Amino acid sequence: MNTTYPRSISHIGISVPDLEAAVKFYTEVMGWYLIMEPTDIEEDDSAIGEMCSDVFGSGWGGFRIAHLSTGDRIGVEIFQFKNQTNPEDNFEYWKTGVFHYCVQDPNLEELAERIVAAGGKKRMEKPRYYYPGEKPYRMIYMEDPFGNILEIYSHSYELTYSDGAY
Repeated sequence: MNTTYPRSISHIGISVPDLEAAVKFYTEVMGWYLIMEPTDIEEDDSAIGEMCSDVFGSGWGGFRIAHLSTGDRIGVEIFQFKNQTNPEDNFEYWKTGVFHYCVQDPNLEELAERIVAAGGKKRMEKPRYYYPGEKPYRMIYMEDPFGNILEIYSHSYELTYSDGAY
């Protein structure tokens, strides 16, 4: 029996160059809950070590990880890998893969300024309205202080797109 139904998002994983700085940013600026303190994971024969070898292949060595949770219970794993590098431009939107994640805040302008004050940056000069003069639905693209692309919506995804945003 093949049953198709909408699956829920459990968590996302984000790579950063400085785990402690990322935990500080995501808890203090984004307001996410820290549910597991930064922890060292080593390449060894433990269950987690073997699982990571299945995913990364051999020779990954080790990494540091912390677990957080958003206000709507989506998990966020933050990774700091030993061989982590920062690309000069982390916005290769034309390549296959996840190029951003989106958070929702009714006061996106204030959150955008808090992100900038914490070392992030705006990828757009100002928020854009989906229905100018008609509905208050807004969005803006940002970067966190580590170069990860995030978008902020003022309203839910369903409200924004249910009536045809374009």
